[in-house]
Amino acid sequence: MKFVLLRKTSLLKIAATAAVLALLVTGVALSGSAAVFAGTTVRKLPIYCVDTDEKAVALTFDAAWGADKTKSLLDTLEKYDAKANFFVVGFWAEKYKDELKMLADSGRVEIGTHSNTHPHMPKLSKSQMALELSTSCNIIESVTGKRPELFRPPYGDYSDAMLSVCEEEKLFAIQWDVDSLDWKGLSAEEMATRILSRVKNGSIILMHNDGEHTAEALPLIIEGLKNKGYTFKTVGEMIYRDGYTIDHTGKQVKTA
Repeated sequence: MKFVLLRKTSLLKIAATAAVLALLVTGVALSGSAAVFAGTTVRKLPIYCVDTDEKAVALTFDAAWGADKTKSLLDTLEKYDAKANFFVVGFWAEKYKDELKMLADSGRVEIGTHSNTHPHMPKLSKSQMALELSTSCNIIESVTGKRPELFRPPYGDYSDAMLSVCEEEKLFAIQWDVDSLDWKGLSAEEMATRILSRVKNGSIILMHNDGEHTAEALPLIIEGLKNKGYTFKTVGEMIYRDGYTIDHTGKQVKTA
């Protein structure tokens, strides 16, 4: 009796394994525990970094709440002949039009949208997501004369639905693979050390334009990266526009 039960259990395990393998062979998408078992993922992903042989990185700043240090950040970029991205919220763009135009006119900064009201995007309907993106892009374009091509989700929060809306709005969703943690109040030296120890070719570095010590840290970060041989590109210059895949870590890889 025990032999029969054991044999049935073994047969069930074999059948379950065969079923999973059959799904893989036929290309059926897996999810939940099956996805974990098969080592697959069915979620769409934004771009966290770029696979490149070029020793280049992208400095990025999210702008949502203040603008007092924005001029200082731009002055540092100009001093060190560096480029960067600013992802700005719609209400920030409306409130700080002069600062936004100054950044856009500098020739060193690529402007992206960071939504219109800084919500948790996955909590919205697709129509609400689309409105967040189109409204913010319209505001930014009215000030800078150029429509954004990049979007950074507030809180880094995203979903398949949000990424589908981004595609419909012709926007690349951009995350980061190196977090400065400037929002935690780290000192300038701590921020620089953190970034320099984590950066690699194609890294996208997250900072905030109103971070307590971000403006103070930026010269240390740029000098340290230059000493390591890195150059600075905007995200738009670094990413691939077509012929690419995004792996399970969010790295964008050129395929053609």
